[in-house]
Amino acid sequence: MNYTETIDYLFNSLPSFQQVGASAYKPGLERVSEFCRKIGNPQRSYFVIHVAGTNGKGSVSNILASVLQQAGYQVGLYTSPHLKDFRERIRINGEMISKQKVVNFVSKYRKDMEECSLSFFEMTTVLAFDYFAQNDVEVAVIETGLGGRLDATNIVIPAVSIITNVGLEHTALLGDSLPKIAREKGGIIKKSIPIILGEKNPAYNLVIEEIAADKHSSVIYAQEAFECTRQQLEESMQIFDMIRTRDNQQYTLRLPLLGEYQRQNIATVCAAADYLHENTPLSISRRAFVEGVRETVNATSFKGRWQKISSSPNIICDTAHNAHGMSWVAEQLKKSVTHGKLYCVMGFCEDKDFCQMLSLMPKEAHYIFTQASQHRAAKVESIASVAEELGLDFECKNTVPEAVEYAKNLLKDEDTLFIGGSTFVVAEVLE
Repeated sequence: MNYTETIDYLFNSLPSFQQVGASAYKPGLERVSEFCRKIGNPQRSYFVIHVAGTNGKGSVSNILASVLQQAGYQVGLYTSPHLKDFRERIRINGEMISKQKVVNFVSKYRKDMEECSLSFFEMTTVLAFDYFAQNDVEVAVIETGLGGRLDATNIVIPAVSIITNVGLEHTALLGDSLPKIAREKGGIIKKSIPIILGEKNPAYNLVIEEIAADKHSSVIYAQEAFECTRQQLEESMQIFDMIRTRDNQQYTLRLPLLGEYQRQNIATVCAAADYLHENTPLSISRRAFVEGVRETVNATSFKGRWQKISSSPNIICDTAHNAHGMSWVAEQLKKSVTHGKLYCVMGFCEDKDFCQMLSLMPKEAHYIFTQASQHRAAKVESIASVAEELGLDFECKNTVPEAVEYAKNLLKDEDTLFIGGSTFVVAEVLE
């Protein structure tokens, strides 16, 4: 098979959550554990940082990978979903896995994958594990796909585990309350290995603490370990003044990811890097940390998080695709749009609570609803019905390119266009 045929096989023969949603979810670690045993347990060949969370895990994973690169390590980064290219999911020092490596792995192990009945995500996970081991990766940042306890990535034994936050998402699969979802995400906590919690919340703190106590692990609250005393926007950078609370050590960090919600993520990264440097063989100098944060986008090609596409007029996109993430986006829009009119091009996945998501968005905006070219995309008519109930000012366009082009023609220089609601919508815009 060539690369195109291989990718077609993966997406068509093995179910992908990104394409079909919940029907592709195969909880349990038995299949991926069995397959990894067959190929020599490659995930044991390097240090691992394991990252879970409702929102922010992509930002935290990419920033940490950049920091570790600056510290001189060969760094693997495994994230999902991808925006444009499947290979975005698997990187070493910022470089995507080659097409030939994907073809070689699938050709070699296709029969074994089918015998183990691997899901698309399980296959992708073992591909990443093996690729990292074959290329002398020293430390890998591994992001969970969905949940944590039963996620395919949860066979790793990490140097440290991270939960960025817990919000209502995938409630049919993970539970219908924050404590239930926290219990699923807390499933990544391993015996005697600390867990870093990015955002404290009385609704789930005790759940995480109970799981950690049962595993004889400690909980490090990022917001207690590091305090942000200043957050300031300077052109294409955010500046954060951080203080390490145990000794009042100060850090000034420049992050090329915009969006006020990065305040929580940067504290999480600080706590993680500090723990790794102080308690593991992974040494991270102050210089490497500061430069790694600053070089995040260059080092990892990370995109789609409050990304400014144009300044005049102001066009921004963000991949927030649940109510927890959309609340941050809505708050950011309210603060950012101080003059002119706000237009929003938005589409959603049909398995998301887009009624709740839309209810969080600014009521005074003009909405142009659309549908991404994906099986999981919600029908424009369904979105329109919800928008009408909410009393929003809206119209509809059938495709993302049509919606964006139409919105651009409406914009004046002082106006703002926001594009989001779904990773698929943002992916089509960036493509």
